[in-house]
Amino acid sequence: MEGDGRKRNRSRKRRRSKTKTDSFSTQIQTIQSTHISPDNDRDEDTATASPPAKQHHFKCRNPKAPAISKSSSFLEKMKARLSGGHFRMINEKLYTCTGDEALGYFKDDPSLFDMYHAGYQEQMSHWPELPVNIIIRWLKDHSPSLVVADFGCGDARVAKSVKNKVFSIDLVSNEPSVIACDMANVRPFPDLCIF
Repeated sequence: MEGDGRKRNRSRKRRRSKTKTDSFSTQIQTIQSTHISPDNDRDEDTATASPPAKQHHFKCRNPKAPAISKSSSFLEKMKARLSGGHFRMINEKLYTCTGDEALGYFKDDPSLFDMYHAGYQEQMSHWPELPVNIIIRWLKDHSPSLVVADFGCGDARVAKSVKNKVFSIDLVSNEPSVIACDMANVRPFPDLCIF
């Protein structure tokens, strides 16, 4: 009887995991479909149903300044916010799932990887100092003979910036020097690990 109960529990967990994956994929598709593009910033249906809105032209105070309309500035701000929103949503999902589930999300939709890293870059642009730069400075001040494992390395910036032997490890990567794997299965082995 106990064995049957365990099988039912495992089956329920698999169904819940599949439902979570489907729900996450649906959320991503919804966000992707609301992506703002400068070529199409209003619906096709509303464009034909209503007359075109009166266009306003704004004069620059500085005649040498490049002509940037308020609408393109607004679109750029909205794109940045949308990118940050994508990052936060994917990041939250990655913090609340297993490595296998996370790998499954990226395999199911490879565009999530680029979306995650674009959002991460946008978020980092607002930080007063990047933690990776602090780590790089610390390593440069210490022995280059230290062997380093950089878990969650992203673009392998540490390995590109120091003389140390660095194993750059991440879940998924387009960078050829990065070891793409489920980091839960890697045992820390070098002198120094960066998480």
